[in-house]
Formats: sequence, C-alpha cells, structure tokens
Amino acid sequence: MGRETLDHTRFMYKKVVDEWVDAIREEEALATADHSMTAMEEWDAAHFREQEAQARAKQARDKYKDELRRANYNI
Repeated sequence: MGRETLDHTRFMYKKVVDEWVDAIREEEALATADHSMTAMEEWDAAHFREQEAQARAKQARDKYKDELRRANYNI
C-alpha cells in the first residue's frame, strides 16, 4: 500500500465528511419558525440526506482505517 493510495483515501474521507457537515448544516437551517407542513417535509427530506451522507462518511472512514491497518500492520 503506497503513500499515494493512503493520501488519496484520506482525501476522499475528508471530502465525504465535509459533505456530511454540509448536510447537517442544511438540515439545521431548515428548522425554522415556518411551522407549515411543507417546511416540515423539506426538513425531513434534509434529514434523510444527512443520514445518507453520514453513511457515506462511515464507509469512507472504514475504508481508510482498513488501508491504514494493511499499511501499518500488514493485516
């Protein structure tokens, strides 16, 4: 496992985490004083996007950790 591969995987992990943070902020921004059904549905949709982004971040983290284990411990 080369350093370039680890650097790329780390970069991708950080990129996906940034996307997750953006999704969290989007969801939080939609918790507004507008108590309409439409606003609630938009807020719910943002929550689902946040959950999907979190799942991608966890997958990227696991991939990076696996590559680090292979590089450092040969497992």
